[in-house]
Parts: sequence; C-alpha cells; structure tokens
Amino acid sequence: MTTPTPFLRFLFDTQHLASRAQIDVPLALRRDRLLRLRRLLDAHGSALAQAVQQDFGVRSPQLTEIADLFVLRSLLSNTLKNLAKWMRPVKVGTPLYLLPARAFLQRQPLGVVGVVSPWNYPVQLSLGPVITALAAGNRVMLKPSELTPATSALLEKLLGEVFAPDEVCVVQGDGAVAAEFAALPFDHLFFTGSTAVGRKVAEAAAVNLTPTTLELGGKSPCIVDASCDLDAAAIKIAHGKLLNAGQTCIAPDYVLLPRGKEAAFGEAFARAVATLFPTIAGNPDYAAIISPRHHARLQALLAQAEAGGARLQVVNPGAVAATDSRQMAPVLVFNVAADDKLLSEEIFGPILPVLSYGTLDEAIGYINARPRPLALYWFGIDTAARDDVLARTVSGGVTVNDTLIHIAHENLPFGGVGDSGWGSYHGEAGFLRLTQQKPVLVQSKWARGDLFYPPYGKRFDQVMGLLKRLI
Repeated sequence: MTTPTPFLRFLFDTQHLASRAQIDVPLALRRDRLLRLRRLLDAHGSALAQAVQQDFGVRSPQLTEIADLFVLRSLLSNTLKNLAKWMRPVKVGTPLYLLPARAFLQRQPLGVVGVVSPWNYPVQLSLGPVITALAAGNRVMLKPSELTPATSALLEKLLGEVFAPDEVCVVQGDGAVAAEFAALPFDHLFFTGSTAVGRKVAEAAAVNLTPTTLELGGKSPCIVDASCDLDAAAIKIAHGKLLNAGQTCIAPDYVLLPRGKEAAFGEAFARAVATLFPTIAGNPDYAAIISPRHHARLQALLAQAEAGGARLQVVNPGAVAATDSRQMAPVLVFNVAADDKLLSEEIFGPILPVLSYGTLDEAIGYINARPRPLALYWFGIDTAARDDVLARTVSGGVTVNDTLIHIAHENLPFGGVGDSGWGSYHGEAGFLRLTQQKPVLVQSKWARGDLFYPPYGKRFDQVMGLLKRLI
C-alpha cells in the first residue's frame, strides 16, 4: 500500500477539517466559487491555451478554445443556472403503511473530492470535475498530468490566486505522486485516464473505502450502415478521429463498414481529411502527438499491423516533412489481423482500423464480444437498423450521425460502463454523483407505529391482514 507524504497528508487534513467544520455550504458561497472560476477563464483563457500549445508543441489556441474553454464555460453557465434547484430537498412519496409521516432527500456535500486529470484536454478535464465538485459544496484537491507541465503549473498558480488552500489546491508530480494522491482517504476520488491506470486507482481507493468515478477509455466503434451516405459520414468520422490528432477518449477507435465499401470509404475519408486539414506539416489546427514516447508507440502499432498482413492507407502521404515531427499523418488500416494490438488496445492517435461486416448481426456481435465501449457511433438513415443497434448494444454514450457531440450536451450524463469506467458527470448527474442524498423521514404526532409493537396478538394480525389487502 502506498503511503502519502506528510505534505500531501497536510493538504488533505486541511481540507478535511474545513469540510467538517462547514458541512452546510450555502448557495451563495457555492456560486461565489463558481464565479471565481468563470472570471479566471475570462481573464486567463488565452494564457491557458498558450500553455497547452507549449506542452503539445503544435496545438492551436482555437482547438483549446472549443475543446477546453468553451466546454467549461458551457458547464459553468448551466451549473449556475440550475444550482439552486439542484440543491433543494426532494420530496418523496410515503407508502400507505407509514402515513402520515413525510419524507425527503437532503442533498449535502460529501466533503473532500480528489481529482486526477489527464493530459489530452488538460484544462477541460481538470476544471470540469472541479466545477462539479464545488457546485456540490465540496473541497477539491487536483492532481493534473505531469505530461503537460506548463499547463499544470499555470493551473496551480491561477487556482492558488483565487482559492484558499482549504477550498481548492493543486498537487503536481509524476506517477509516484499520483499513487500517493490516490491513497488519500478522500470522500470521493475522480479519475480520468486509461483503463489500466484506472484499475490501480480503484485498488488504491478501495483500501480507504473511497467511492470513485472512473472516466476511462475504450474501443469506441463507428457503425456505418448500408443506408449511409459515405461522404457525409466520412467527414464526421474524420473530424471525430482527428480532433487533437486522435488523442480523445471518445474518438472513433475503429469503423465497421459493409463489406465491399472499403475502397469507397477510403476515398471518402481522404477527401474529408483534405477538407479539414489541407496540409499536415506545420498546420496549427492539426495537433502533435503529446510526446516522442507516445509517437513511437503509434508507429510500432502500425509496423506490427503491416507485418501481420494489414494494408495501410496513409492520408496526405509525405505531408510530414521532418522525420522528427510529431504531427502524424492519418492512417486507415484495412485487413487487420484479429489478434492485432490495434483491435485490443485503445489507439489514442490518428490511426483508424476499418473492419468489414456482412450483416448487422455480425457487426453487433463483434461489438458485444468485447469490453463495453465509452462511446458508440452509428451512421445511416434506416431508423429500424439504428434502433436495433441501440437496443442490442451497451455503451457509455451514443451519438447518431455524428461523433463526439453527446459529450457537449449538458443534460446528458457522460461516463463509461464496465472497462470504460463507472459513474457519470455533467449537469445534474454530476452534481448528484458528488452529493450525499441523505434520506430523512419525519414522523407525525398522529403516527400509530405502536400497532406494530410487541406483544403481538390478535390486533397485530388484523392490521397485517388489512395491509396485505391494501398494498
């Protein structure tokens, strides 16, 4: 078992004591904390986008604006609008045999929430859970990724300027620090990252019986139906796959295509890429792979697939001029061997395997034989086929005739299932995830609970007989 350092324990104890000293966190204070975050984004959004670009090498500020900052502004707006309603006690119906008692759910903060965030959208996936936790009245400790050091350092500085350490604090460090962080006895631990690391986080949290929300990855499929317009689907698949160069947890991970349409899809995808990214090398809209190690891993996956008989279609071949560039051209992979790593590991890059199917049953069977995905995408106009897929597959979320967009809908819970995670956030679902809904029963002075007290006898039997007929 990993033991937290004294400094980490001190930070946690500071927040823990504060959370227990102020259990009832009023609406005004919660709103004030959220408004501080909104002012932070308004004043320093450009600086945060520049920090993200510095960490990636190539990633346009516009990409960070739409994928990180805009998403956070939308989350803040929706949360501020609805927070008073979410905080209210919720009346619940009382069964006949307990009348005239009344009951309600009292929504209270959990206490201290730990957030471990990833590098791929380092502002959104750090501050999104922080916003949700603060809305629920909690204190927050944030551990951002060491792979985005400029962004993490700026987040620590900016959050330290607008929050006291017993409200929000940032802990920086490598994987060893993350392990110590996960070992703290949080009231809830929120992790976004890979399935492999998510398992370790869950194990560490279990020692303290800490509940977790795990937002993990997975093999998110695109099903292209026979009724689909390939060009219309291809540009949306290309956009979803190549946003942030494929370094997105809900990016399409493979395409299931009607057999015989492989060549047509390859041509449509190439046209789509040319529309979105006329060039690759030096194009600020096309993000770089985060690190040389991650780039080398992707190249090794391609080499292994090709050695196993796969056919690679590099889109915009020769576009990356420098051999040391991490702007990796998109690659479609056909005829992938069934046991290839491209079909078992989350890709997290601009590589898209294309698999052929004969019948819809075959496509559905392929998906259901594997761990449940974080997202599923379906393209077509045949509503019967669409509904068949929705009814017979289970995934964290679905977008029909597009990719990624369900994550931007604030009233749709976002989260995984099985290997792709558990728990969800966004909107009221996120608020409730980080809230204790305490059940309260208020007994009436007119109550006749004594009818159920011993000694049991004829009167008890009569009451129970009546209740059996009524319920």
